[in-house]
Order: sequence, then structure tokens, then C-alpha cells
Amino acid sequence: MTRRRLVLFLPVALLATGSGYALLQPAMVGSTLDAETAFRRTRAGDLLLIDIRQPDEWAATGSPQGAHRLDLRSRDFLDRLSMLANGDRNRPIALICATGGRSARLARALTRAGFTNVLDVSEGMLGSSAGPGWLGRGLPTVTD
Repeated sequence: MTRRRLVLFLPVALLATGSGYALLQPAMVGSTLDAETAFRRTRAGDLLLIDIRQPDEWAATGSPQGAHRLDLRSRDFLDRLSMLANGDRNRPIALICATGGRSARLARALTRAGFTNVLDVSEGMLGSSAGPGWLGRGLPTVTD
């Protein structure tokens, strides 16, 4: 088999046999949910929602009702997150920022740090290509 055919054939063969599934689907990396689902699951107590934005952003828009405010830049971010999760690195945690960029990057970093069930609210507070956002959906916020 020529090198070119091997390069083209190998990925297809891996997918066809199922051997490539793990390569394409790393555990919980890139998992997202929409703002409405995040709200419902937080309200039901099934999800720890973390607003990772900065204090000036919280002041401008409020935070999602039920979310914990935890500035991504805090030196003790991981310690405080662990406390909020009661030390359970398997607890479902959703991250929300303005438009989904910071939350997606942090979700990947937390997964590498040993958290196993981190979700990204990819539309964020303000909306993005993933959806209208928390505010655009008219979901409740708090200003405290």
C-alpha cells in the first residue's frame, strides 16, 4: 500500500472498527450545554454553576441565578472551586463567562487538572454562535 493510501485509509479503518472512538472523544473535554439547561440543572441541584467573569462584568449584567461567582484570575481559584464542590472532582460543574471563550478554555484546563465532569455554557451570558446567551434567553439574574 502506498504511503498516500495508508494516510487516507488508516483514519477510516480506525473509525470503522471503533478503535478511533477514544481518539475522537476524550472524556468530557469540549462538553457543552445551553443556558436554559444549565439553569434547570442548577435549580434542581444537579449542577454547580460557576460564573468565572470579573467583578466589573458581574456588576454590569448580574450573575446567573444560582451561580457562584469565582473570578477566573483569583490565585486561589482551584482551592475555592474544590471547596464549592466539597472536594468532589466528579461533581458536575458548569462554567459560564461572557461569550463562551474563557469558559471553554477553563473547562479543558480543569479536565487536565483532574475534574471529570466539567461543562461549558458555550453561549455565555451575552450570547455567541452557540445561542442567544443567558440574558438573551431572559433567564433570571442576581446583582448581589
